[in-house]
Amino acid sequence: MADMSDSSELSNLLVIAHQLADAAGTIALKYFRSADCGMANKLDHGFDPVTRADREIESCIRSMLDELRPDDGILGEEFASRRGSSRFTWVIDPIDGTRSYISGTPVWGILIAVNDGHSVVLGMIDQPFTGERFFGAGNRSWLSRAGNTVRQRTRSCARMEDAVLFTTFPEIGTSAERNAFSAVSRCARLTRYGMDCYAYALLAGGHIDLVIEAGLNTYDIQAPIGVIEASGGVVTDWNGGSAMNGGQVLAAGDARLHERVVSILRNSADH
Repeated sequence: MADMSDSSELSNLLVIAHQLADAAGTIALKYFRSADCGMANKLDHGFDPVTRADREIESCIRSMLDELRPDDGILGEEFASRRGSSRFTWVIDPIDGTRSYISGTPVWGILIAVNDGHSVVLGMIDQPFTGERFFGAGNRSWLSRAGNTVRQRTRSCARMEDAVLFTTFPEIGTSAERNAFSAVSRCARLTRYGMDCYAYALLAGGHIDLVIEAGLNTYDIQAPIGVIEASGGVVTDWNGGSAMNGGQVLAAGDARLHERVVSILRNSADH
């Protein structure tokens, strides 16, 4: 995560992120577990759902940013990107985990991030149904729930045999990517599936150790990067490079474990 020298600027960004999440959460809850969610499929072949909540939330956030941060850029899932004149870009996924959202499972989230063109400076994962908001800025990360806000850190886990691993889909990526993931999974203590962005929140809070995914978009990962890095974790691509633009993503709570997993993924790709 970038080191913001102007703490007042970072504080202002964080205040606005909370305002955006508050407004977005109200919309999300209005349609969650409702027959009126207006679900549609984006694809002619396959299934990529979008709901009324996705579009209304992003429209709401964009309108608020037009008023509150008119010089900043915006990158979102549902509408065209806007280039700003400042160094900041807001990266929005209005409902991350739409499949979970339309299925009534509370592991979706509203993702809000800010980058400065080089690094993520702020990340937020908001789950309004459970009332949990995970957010990070600078070198600090917090969980807000039931009126209480507490600091959070990733947990220490250096050994693969002690690690709890999450991914969203068992059929992760290509066949080569599935083979590489399986090589890591065979070494882990426990592998679980289907948690969407909530898995990254659990990692930031010190409950699990690894999240490995493939085929992500920029708006899927920048908010988790902001939260996890501020919690003391590491988020890269599978080769240890930047994951800001999505693709293959490896998130680890412990840098020693991250190094071990990068080695396994590289060795698996070579065979």
